[in-house]
Amino acid sequence: MSSNIAQAIDVRQLSKDYTIQESPQKWWGGGGRFTQFQALKDISFRVAPGEVVGIVGRNGAGKSTLLKILTRITPPTRGEADLRGRVGSLLEVGTGFHPELSGRENIFLNGCILGMRRSEIRSEFDAIVAFAGVESFLDTPVKRYSSGMYVRLAFAVAAHLRSEILLVDEVLAVGDVEFQKRCLGKMRDVACSGRTVLFVSHHLQSVAALCSRLLVLEAGQLVHDGAVQMGIERYMAGLSVAGKRSLAGEQRSGTGELRVVRANFTKAFFECAEEKVLRFSLEKVKPFFAPFFVSLKLLDSMGAVVAQCDSRFLGGWFDPERDLEMEFCFSSPWLKPGSYHVDIFLCSSGILDQCENAAALDVLPIFPYPATTDAEAVAHGVVFADFQIRSTSISADSLSKERATPRQGNQHSVSISG
Repeated sequence: MSSNIAQAIDVRQLSKDYTIQESPQKWWGGGGRFTQFQALKDISFRVAPGEVVGIVGRNGAGKSTLLKILTRITPPTRGEADLRGRVGSLLEVGTGFHPELSGRENIFLNGCILGMRRSEIRSEFDAIVAFAGVESFLDTPVKRYSSGMYVRLAFAVAAHLRSEILLVDEVLAVGDVEFQKRCLGKMRDVACSGRTVLFVSHHLQSVAALCSRLLVLEAGQLVHDGAVQMGIERYMAGLSVAGKRSLAGEQRSGTGELRVVRANFTKAFFECAEEKVLRFSLEKVKPFFAPFFVSLKLLDSMGAVVAQCDSRFLGGWFDPERDLEMEFCFSSPWLKPGSYHVDIFLCSSGILDQCENAAALDVLPIFPYPATTDAEAVAHGVVFADFQIRSTSISADSLSKERATPRQGNQHSVSISG
């Protein structure tokens, strides 16, 4: 990108270090062991005015730290970041809200912080309130809002007030489904309005739909800056490597009494309608005697959850003394051609083990239907359906009989089934 063009965001050699306490200090104030953790390592990039740039990465990759530095919430340890224009942000729920002030007052407060005139805020006020759906609570202190009301108002303020730069962190992960759809629609409007946007999300379909460029962070480092699809592929490749580390027990969540130690599909490639079989082994790491259940999530290459399969739906509770070899089988929904992976959760009263990207499978482009047609017929949707389409008609020969004896005609049925 040419250095002669004035950049909306210019990040140069940005780093952020944190001091982590590894062992406690003695009661008299001595001792204790500390180490340095690098959340960001020499990050550099530029964003031109009007660009919509996505940022993806695993949890802990440094995405939120980067946005907090750009919004001046936390300072960098080294490096510089210049932002030219008014900056609106939606990072964590309610960031920038004063809990003792009402919703109305917080709208005007946020506008003033952005440097807007009261007349500018008033011009957007009705749209903010209508989007957030908090008309009845405008004069109530926001500390009394539910989390849903809080985030609706926070997003409405960030999206409607006239900042030149908008920083958004995982807004589509909160709220109900209807609110998420409205957020996505508003984000599309913002992306087309000429505003500069940095959009952090794990929802890769939204990133692909909204963004013209993608940054991928891994362990605090910028490993991709460029085309969206290539960035998504890099991110998914990193998840695959992380899955192998996950099976090795690194960076695992859960109390740890039981662990998934092996997980493999019985074949490298499956056909769409073929039964898929995953075999996985558990290991008892700590003494544990309570019944447990297994929950699995099947995710596509964009990170969307295609299905969640929970053993409790089948009455499946297992005995840790003997049930350590497991098998997960499914044949429907029929998966469309592509790559998928499975997350495995072992649970009792809480989560014992959370093994992300435990195993991967690929589905071949062999359609499960008896006839073939052009590619447009299978271009849409997430999965294939086992369906039937029937057409019923009355024959011409029976039409006179139909008139003489109503509703007694012959019916002919043509069915198409997969």
